[in-house]
Amino acid sequence: MADLLALASLGCHSLPVITAMTVQDTAGVQSFQAVDSELVDEQARFILEDIKIDAIKVGMVGSIENLAVIAEIASDYPDIPLILEPVFSMGRGEELAPEDLASAMRELMLPHTYLVVCNSDDARKLGSEDPEEQEDLPLDAAAQRMLQYGGEYVLITGSHEKTAKVINTLFSRLGRVHSDSRERLPGSFHGAGATLASAIAGAMANGAEMLVAVQEAQEYTFQALSQAFRPGMGFLIPDRLFWARPPAEENPTTVIEFDEQAPKSLQ
Repeated sequence: MADLLALASLGCHSLPVITAMTVQDTAGVQSFQAVDSELVDEQARFILEDIKIDAIKVGMVGSIENLAVIAEIASDYPDIPLILEPVFSMGRGEELAPEDLASAMRELMLPHTYLVVCNSDDARKLGSEDPEEQEDLPLDAAAQRMLQYGGEYVLITGSHEKTAKVINTLFSRLGRVHSDSRERLPGSFHGAGATLASAIAGAMANGAEMLVAVQEAQEYTFQALSQAFRPGMGFLIPDRLFWARPPAEENPTTVIEFDEQAPKSLQ
């Protein structure tokens, strides 16, 4: 839902491929079940054979089998930029991936990735296989190690760092490309990373160059986070449709819909 709302807000038509089903609320994930990899493959290939795709955004893959399928699809469509948002765990620490997913992601996925968008914890996990080294691994080094596997760019967010401001840094093989510093907003958010990665994918799909796409997406995400709301008892939810709300409306109306098709709205 985070991806769909962010992309719709930026004027993109999303074509979701379901990789896992989750049992979750605003407080966290209770459990998840990965979709069979053959079904993931069929979902994606039917879409790709029917419609011209401008960008691919990958989030939670659910299993190594699904990761392998996505990597193979990416290798078959090298001209479509792929934005990877690695998802290993939730904000409360719930594991959403097998232990060896990071290793498989380095070998199978990074060579086909145009941009990796991750927080500093996940950057260190992808940058080193040694848990002891991960703790103190400089982010510059983590980015360069990821880029050694392939891909063009890495964007590391500073939301998990103990700094006064949140500093997001874009890297290429030549080093730091751009840093963006913003005020650290109070509270904890559910879906901030997905919103940022999806917004970058949307900006690229709309024709923006990498640096412009990253800058526009960070501004969009900051606005969504600064106007976040708490519909339940857990984390704050970014308001991805903030631009459509009347100034006096504090919280969107929430609707849950059960249907054999994809939900029409959750707004």
